[in-house]
Amino acid sequence: MSDNLLEIKNLDVVYRLQKSVLGGESLVYAVNDVSLDVKKGEILAIAGESGCGKSTLAKTVMKLITPECGEILFEGENIKNLKDFYKKVQIIFQNPYSSLNPKMKIGEILSEPLVINTNLNKPEIQKIIEEKIQKVGLEKSVLELYPHEFSGGQRQRIAIARSLILSPEFIIADEPVSALDVSIQAQIINLLKQLKDDFNLTFLFISHDLSVIKYISDRIAVMYLGEIVEIGLTEEIFNSPKHPYTKALLSAVPELNPQNEKERIQLAGELPSPENIPQGCKFHTRCPYVMDICKSKHPENIKFSDNHCCKCFLYENSVV
Repeated sequence: MSDNLLEIKNLDVVYRLQKSVLGGESLVYAVNDVSLDVKKGEILAIAGESGCGKSTLAKTVMKLITPECGEILFEGENIKNLKDFYKKVQIIFQNPYSSLNPKMKIGEILSEPLVINTNLNKPEIQKIIEEKIQKVGLEKSVLELYPHEFSGGQRQRIAIARSLILSPEFIIADEPVSALDVSIQAQIINLLKQLKDDFNLTFLFISHDLSVIKYISDRIAVMYLGEIVEIGLTEEIFNSPKHPYTKALLSAVPELNPQNEKERIQLAGELPSPENIPQGCKFHTRCPYVMDICKSKHPENIKFSDNHCCKCFLYENSVV
């Protein structure tokens, strides 16, 4: 039996944007041929710049976006019944200010999934929502309040409680701390790690902050222009990065100790538009090690260990 809870195979997502009222459309290639496995009980992080396709990938896994092609398997099977799927898979969105209904009390927000998906009576529902709100570090009294009466960190705790209501197996956390103050970020990250252990959860954790990713993740997939360019165990990615893009991202992580300060890698140019994907290796327009082959041919995965591989011509003839 497979250890994979989620399997993504050759996934493509293309947005079709109308150019003008006169007709014609522009194609935006948001996710390109992505294949990923998420193992039961792990936290797999997706890292990359804003606009690289991380959130699109998350929403596609949640069936909020229809892919152009590819396959998404959960527990080894295609997703057919969305109601059953959403009992097992939940998402925590980036912005706690917009992800909660401002017209509903917190108790109503948390009880709604149970009312829709179960036959529990009111006392049973009340017991569950009280348990979950306390599990995320809030008092039962907050159930009678509205979202606008809370700080950003408190709202995100409420959003996390909502994601736990149906006792899911898998949670997608889409930039869950990027809208919060740094001190609150640490609290929320520690909370997610504790909940993972308490409820035996599996996470797909999306962030552009590698310092956060280093602390929380078991494996990291690095994404550039809709493509996974490197994937490996967290210690492999941080201790022995292979792809030039990964190295550039890691060089930008701040160091608290000035003695450990490393050389910053300055990438040439800006992130190309998904409407105009470069030929060959997508990173060649910014890569400090670009070769002629990079401009015409797309690199294949080079394997460095059972868990670590990257797409780069620098290692094509390497023996590892």
